[in-house]
Formats: sequence, C-alpha cells, structure tokens
Amino acid sequence: MDVEISSLATDITPEETIEVVYREELDWIEDKVTKGLSVLVECDKQLTTYLYRALRKRIKQSASSKSCLLISGHAQPEGMSMPQSRMQRIITELQNAIFSATDEQIITLPHLDVLTTTTRSGLNMETREAAALLFENPDATFLAFKDPSFELPKVIEKVFTVRRSIIGIAREKLPHIILQSEARKLGETHFNPFRLYKYLSGLNALRCREILSHLQGRLDYDERSPELLSALYTEIRQMTLVADVELPNVDLDKDIGGYAEVKTQIKREILDLLHSRESLSDPQEVKQLEELIPKGLIFHGPPGTGKTFFCKAMATALDATIIIVSGPELKSKWVGESEENLRRVFAQARRAAPAIIVFDELDSFASARGTYTGSGVEHSMVNQMLTEMDGFRQEELVFVVGTTNFMSSLDPALLRPGRFELNIHIPYPTEDDRFAILDLYREKFKLELSDEQVKTMARQTGGLVEANKATRYSGDHLYAIMRSLKREVLRNSQDYVIDDDLINKVINVRAPKATKLTDHERRVIAIHESGHAICAYFLPNCATIEEVNVAMDSTQRLGYLATASREHRYVTTKAELLDDICVFLGGRLAEKLVLGEVSTGAYDDLQRANEIARSMVEELGMGVKLGLRTFVSHQSGQAVLGGQRQGLAEETARELDQEIALIISEQEARTWALLESQRAHLDRLVDHLIEHGHCNLEMIKKLFKN
Repeated sequence: MDVEISSLATDITPEETIEVVYREELDWIEDKVTKGLSVLVECDKQLTTYLYRALRKRIKQSASSKSCLLISGHAQPEGMSMPQSRMQRIITELQNAIFSATDEQIITLPHLDVLTTTTRSGLNMETREAAALLFENPDATFLAFKDPSFELPKVIEKVFTVRRSIIGIAREKLPHIILQSEARKLGETHFNPFRLYKYLSGLNALRCREILSHLQGRLDYDERSPELLSALYTEIRQMTLVADVELPNVDLDKDIGGYAEVKTQIKREILDLLHSRESLSDPQEVKQLEELIPKGLIFHGPPGTGKTFFCKAMATALDATIIIVSGPELKSKWVGESEENLRRVFAQARRAAPAIIVFDELDSFASARGTYTGSGVEHSMVNQMLTEMDGFRQEELVFVVGTTNFMSSLDPALLRPGRFELNIHIPYPTEDDRFAILDLYREKFKLELSDEQVKTMARQTGGLVEANKATRYSGDHLYAIMRSLKREVLRNSQDYVIDDDLINKVINVRAPKATKLTDHERRVIAIHESGHAICAYFLPNCATIEEVNVAMDSTQRLGYLATASREHRYVTTKAELLDDICVFLGGRLAEKLVLGEVSTGAYDDLQRANEIARSMVEELGMGVKLGLRTFVSHQSGQAVLGGQRQGLAEETARELDQEIALIISEQEARTWALLESQRAHLDRLVDHLIEHGHCNLEMIKKLFKN
C-alpha cells in the first residue's frame, strides 16, 4: 500500500483536484444532461462552483450543441425601480430562462437548496413560486445543486429525473491529490496514504486539499522522532472534526472494569481486524478484509450496564468520533422531517469519519413491524436508516451502533446479515466483574479500601437493588456506591477509616426511609427466606445461590434470595422447572413447619409457582394426562410464554386445572419432605440471618458443615 513519494505531483490546482477526484461523477452527469435528463447533484456547497465550471467546460468541448445557462441572481434586472433581493433576482432569472428555454439550454441552479428551503409549517413564498416555475416547461433540462445539510421539498425533487450524491472521496483517489512536499512529512521515500484516508474519507476533495496544505510548514519525517509523526496525525484528526461530535477518550481495558468476554468479542470482531488491515500491502487483501468487518452492531442488555460507554471505548480504539442520538429525539410530527434528521446524522458522521453513530433506545423507532403505536413514521425511519447504511463505501470507517434494553422488540429487518449483524450482550456484572469495577473506582477515587473489603462489596451487590422490581446491581449502581463512599470521606477527613458499617450503609442507601420491623417480623422473614435457600441449596437443578438477605433497619427490602443465572440460559428442562416451583413454595412451607402457621409474605411466590405449573401444562406439553397439546393463543402470533387460555370445553378446562393442581401438590410434598430432613440446617440459617441480616454462599457452606 506504500506509495513512492517521488511519483507524486509537485503542485495541483483546485480545478485539477476536482477533475482527478470526481472524473467518473462528472462523466455521468454530463452524459445525463446532454441527453435531456434533469439532474440533481447533492454535494458540499464548497464544491458547487468548481463542479459547475468543470461541467460547463466539458459540455462546451463536447460534440453536443448544448450550453449551460447559469441562474445565479448576481445581476440586478434592468428597468427595476426598486432593488431586488438575491432570492428575488434568482426567481426573475429563472422565470425568464424557463419561458425562453430551448432544447439546447441546460438551466443550471447552483443555489436551489437555498432558494427552496422549507419551514416546518410548509413552503415559504420563494419555494412556492420556484415550484410553480419549475413545472411550467416540461421540456426544460435542469442541472441543480443541493447541499446535504439542506432539505428539499418533495415537490421540488420530483422535477429531477436522476440524482447523484458526491460525498467524501474514494480511497484510490487520495494519492493523486497529495503533493510530494506534503508526503515528506509522513515518510522519507515512501509513505502509506491510506493511513490518512480514515480521517479524510468523508471530506470533499477541496477540503482535503485545505487540510493537506497545512502540512507544508511542518518538519520532514524523521524516523528518530516518531512522536512528531504521531502528533501530526493527531493534528489532522482535530482538523477533520465537525460540530456536534465528540472525540472520546475511554480505554477499553483501563477505563472499563470486568466484562472480559464482551471486550474479547469487540476486539476479535472489529478492532483486531482493523489493526491488521493497516499492515497489509495488497489492495485486494485489504478489500477482502473490509468486507468481513461488520458496520452495524447492537449492544443490548439491562439499563446501566455501560452500553454507551463501550461504544465510546470502541471509538477511542479507532480514533473515531462518536455521535450519540436519542431515538425519540429523531422523531418529528412533520412529514419527512424524521427521515431528514436521519440523513443529516449520517452525513455528519461521514464528514467526521472515522465515526460511530450510536442510536440510543433504538427500539423507540425500530420496533418490529405491526407493533408501532405512533403515526407510522417509525417504518419510514427504519427504511431511511437501512438506505443510509447501504450507501456507505466499503472502505469508509463509519459504524452504526444501536443500544436497546429490549432486543426481542427490534424489527427483524435490522438484524439481517449486512446490517446490524453483530449483536453483543452486555448483562449485569458477575461477581468478578463487580470486583473489577469496584477496584477501578477505588483507584480512581483513591479510597483506602482493602482487597477483602472490595470482595465483600462485590458479594453484597450480587443481589437485587429493588426486590419488587427485580433490578440487579449494574455498573452505574457500583459507581454511585463508590462516589457515596468518597463523599463520606470528604465530609470527615482524609484519614477517615472506611469500616464495614459505612459500607453497608452506603450500599443500602437507596431506600428512601428505613423499614422498622419487630423481632417477630424479622424472625418470620428469616424463616421464609431460609426455606427458599434450603430448597435452592439442596435441590440438584436450581441456580447457584449468591445471597440470602433479611431486612435490617437501614433497608426497605423485607428479604430476598438472589441466585446466579444458570449456565445454560436458553434451554430449561422439566426437572429445573419443578425445582423452581419447590423453591417458590419453600418459604411458605418453612413458616408452616417452624411456626405452625403461614403469613401473607408468600403471595408473590405462590403466583409464580402456579404460573410455572400453568405454562408446563398449557404451553409446554409437560402434563401427564393431556400430553403434547397446547391450550393458549398469542395475540402477536409469536410463541412466547404468557398467552391467554383459549376457549375450551368445560371437561378439557377441568382436566387442565387438575393437571396444574397435581403438579403443585406433588412439589409441595417434595418440598415439605426436604425441609423436614434439613430442619437442623434450616434452624441454623434462620439464627444466622436474625443476627447478621444476610448470608452468602460461602457462609452457607460453613454453616452447614458445622
């Protein structure tokens, strides 16, 4: 991929730059207008004058008898008593040109976008007048220019038979506009121009020349001073930034704790491939490698797990800008404006390439078709997004990342190969991840915490933040905890000792007010949670216990049992479902065994146990008598658990209820027998919870060994 510096040009004019870089585009436009087709050219405003001059010169030198008639509004019309504005003069020139147009004239409108700028409430006066004029002569041939930043009314776009976008610069054209004096800043006798390309790919050729000309005053390349070359590329990167973009500084390994699997996937699928590309010398190999790199990604997972933060780390590794847009903010009630917002975002990213566009809350407008509840603009936005993604050059480094909490709700069209084909799950952090995250913030905030304290905090945050909402601790929660510890230190003194009581206080501070329990209430809750824990610990098909907790005075949660996710998350067996029912029944039956009566605390447990039994019989074909039949209907037509029971014959409904009752009664007996056989362990765990309030898996193992 290296180019010999002596083979480069020593000087190049703007006109020559346009001809070298956009020769194919100019040929195409010339061919269409000389055949009588009206052409709309979308390009940066900076290019308009030079493209027009190049086309006018070509048409004049061709065998065609065509000529260009420029509508610029420069001259003040003769005989006018009152001076006209520039827009009024353009309208006057356009009117005269259309009514006197011949087949040999190509009416050129370099400022069509400015003339026909719309307002949200409709078309302005000049636009209405221009729209009427453009349709007056159906035989007229138009050549018009539009900047990507401007929106054209649909009625104006219909005037043009064909449209050509000139955005960015093709990679193979870049060496032709780099001068020898500029290249010597990047290499001694040879240099790789394609290292520059990732920063210049989205810029027009004239803007590229402006940036390259800034290299003239720099020192020539010296292999003994590699830092000068690095600083030069950094300066070029800064010059290519545009407004409303961010150049993040987040190191994937140093600034993000834990999540080794996620980091490995990002490196393996994208970063390593891109870094290996720079070492290739065969253009064909480079092209093949670029076809392998996914340009669309989905980061999905619960809120607060760092999906956007991973995007910033990925951008930092690529030296890329990042544009974060909110799905709901893109929507507009005005027809066509939502799609225009998307076009503007993509155009901005291409100018600032390498770039990553992050669509936060992608599901807000890209939900599965048939589930839209808005005006229907979502369907048009999805189509526009896919069109923009398909329009990238393969060599352009522009990635599109969608983040969502609801992966299953996304439109399947987005997940096809070639679009958002790489899906990366960012789950709640494991205990190892939590330790790494807490350790990172310990260093950042300079907190005097021992490794053992950090390990304890990682274990304590393995459960639920809000038991009634099944919310687990995420990276955001851990960040908030460490910030709270730092505030406590600052309120006291730098020598303030962080003890376990303070850590417990900070971890449980999310509760708005303390829950005051009587001794009897605490004992009932301890018995209830111990019943769950005994079943989860001794039954062979249950998920591993992380923590069992009983409310202390500083927390609002009455108690909970937290378990880890099963190793196989996507396949659940009948044996596992039956053990889950036992765990849910364990709390109520423990109360009955120890106290001789039950409380209202088992309400939710009973609901969930019965729901599992119902699904087994009515949806999963796991009943005994009714066999492999299903008895539910789904409004969405998708086979997801939780459908409504179909209208059934009375006898069939009775058999279903009997099957469900049989499963519940059998698991009740099984749970009771287990609790009776482990009564000593149950009592020991109850006493521990009453005294300490919580118990993790290691503590449970120690208790049960005694």
